[in-house]
Amino acid sequence: MHPHVQLLLQCINLEEKEQVQRYSLDQQHTLKQLKAEGLALHPIIVTKKNFGYADYPEISFKLSFPPEAHLFKDGAAIECFIAGEDPVKGVLISLEGKNGEFRLFTPDFPDWIEDDGAGIKLAPDTRTTSIMKKVLNELENNKPLFKLFEQLHSDATTRANSSQSPGGLSSNSLHFRNQQLNESQQQAVAAITQNEEISIVHGPPGTGKTTTLIEAILQLIKAGEKVLVSAPSNTAVDNIAKGLIQQGVNLLRVGNASKVDETIFSHTPEGRLVNSRQQKEIKQLKIRAEEFRRMALKYKRSFGKAEREQRNLLFKEVKNIRIEIKKLQAYNEEKLFKEAEVIAGTPIGLYDANINHLRFQTLVMDEAGQCIEPLAWCIFPLAEKIVLAGDHWQLPPTVLSHEAARLGFNRSILETAIESVSNVFLLNTQYRMRESIAGFSSNYFYNSLLLTAAHLQNTGTHICFIDTAGSGYNEVRGPDGTSLQNEGELQIVQKLFETESLDPIKTAFISPYSGQAAAAKEVLPKQLRISTIDSFQGQEKETIIVSLVRSNDEGDIGFLKDYRRMNVAITRAKEQLFVIGDSATIGADAFYNAFLTYIEKYGTYRTVWEFEL
Repeated sequence: MHPHVQLLLQCINLEEKEQVQRYSLDQQHTLKQLKAEGLALHPIIVTKKNFGYADYPEISFKLSFPPEAHLFKDGAAIECFIAGEDPVKGVLISLEGKNGEFRLFTPDFPDWIEDDGAGIKLAPDTRTTSIMKKVLNELENNKPLFKLFEQLHSDATTRANSSQSPGGLSSNSLHFRNQQLNESQQQAVAAITQNEEISIVHGPPGTGKTTTLIEAILQLIKAGEKVLVSAPSNTAVDNIAKGLIQQGVNLLRVGNASKVDETIFSHTPEGRLVNSRQQKEIKQLKIRAEEFRRMALKYKRSFGKAEREQRNLLFKEVKNIRIEIKKLQAYNEEKLFKEAEVIAGTPIGLYDANINHLRFQTLVMDEAGQCIEPLAWCIFPLAEKIVLAGDHWQLPPTVLSHEAARLGFNRSILETAIESVSNVFLLNTQYRMRESIAGFSSNYFYNSLLLTAAHLQNTGTHICFIDTAGSGYNEVRGPDGTSLQNEGELQIVQKLFETESLDPIKTAFISPYSGQAAAAKEVLPKQLRISTIDSFQGQEKETIIVSLVRSNDEGDIGFLKDYRRMNVAITRAKEQLFVIGDSATIGADAFYNAFLTYIEKYGTYRTVWEFEL
């Protein structure tokens, strides 16, 4: 077996073990701890119950508090629990702000679901890990694919400049649907249409990556190709899907149908089958299942052996009907799969769709910088050519096991591929932020190749560092003991709102530390978006305030050392960026020293003493 396949399998096992340890609710891991670490949401308030597409119970809920929940990604494995009862396994459909939805893998709603004290917590995703292991173990049997795997893991020297686009491509022969594309976007589209094996679209923040991919997919369809579209999150899949639907593409969105908006729902298998003869048949089966369910529910929790057996038999019948419904749906979906020009879903959504008998010319994977490598190999066999799009200079995938991360498990498929693939096309013009806000990232991460659109040239000072050195505003452990806070930096933020006339609705407060985000929610304006940097990736606001938190005599900056986190933080602001930190703590680090030097040249450098605190 290839040593790197072995390494990936070892990492999956480590991650699985870590998930089991971290997510368990026991004497060592109290509910308070799980909540503090962002691993549990408790209590939940149930707002709606219904049975979904495959007749599983689905629950909408709200929280009385804004959660710090960047680990609760859509599609995450969860358990619904209450003290004194067996937990029920399920999957998170969505979580936006204080509102969410999840599906339970059980014939019915637990009796206690609406009781006080019910909650959900993350659970080990054994299903995804078992799929990844299976795919890696079979990789060597697929000769062309294994050749690509060896190419991506060869010891070939890294290209001198991975951000430079190869020359020699002509976009003249293409008739672009979107006439607004800049030259680098046109080059990327041409590259995708002429791709023979694998190519990469490198899209730094605000460079119109989605717009470029939509144009490229339209060109592939026009050339007669059948295309797969994927991304590690449902949100990113839906983002591209919406753009393609607006262009009139026959798109089928597979996977998580219950939480897509109306524009996409009618392009899911369920949405397509509404009002069909088959759907009426499925409806009849669901009515039968409902009757058996009601009969089973007559037996409440306190019942004897005979009643328990009767209840189990009825639930078994419900399960059999559900299997029948699934078979009927699969039969009807087959026709839809054949007719679709584009099939879109997350890697596991596409894997589960059982479409490996269909022939796809190109797979386009967006947000590839967020996709762990084994997940990508689950769907690479489905297409002849691969396009990876994303930015490896933003945050990598979340991995829980420190040992697995040390072995490179949090290296995304994009980060791995960009070192050995020569067809890399940089989108070189950003349309989000003022030139001085984008400038430092352009210099440090993108070899000064990232340009700013003409209308975003500076009209004043758009970037400001507020230095707390010498103020005694030291970091402290939060009440939960797991994350850091800095009260002094929050006082500065309060002052900024007074002195700078900031609009809370157009402003976001972000920090690397969940403890600081939690403390900010107690004292800052309620309309203000407050988040960790990790949760805010992919978003933007007119004004961003970044609180770095770290302030100590040792110059210890912890995970501020992952400079990609800082790259995300400083590229969210469109008009105004404020960064608050202690130059004495961060300044000894070369990266932050370069950042402070940049501010002195292109922005405003202020000290805490200018604020009357």
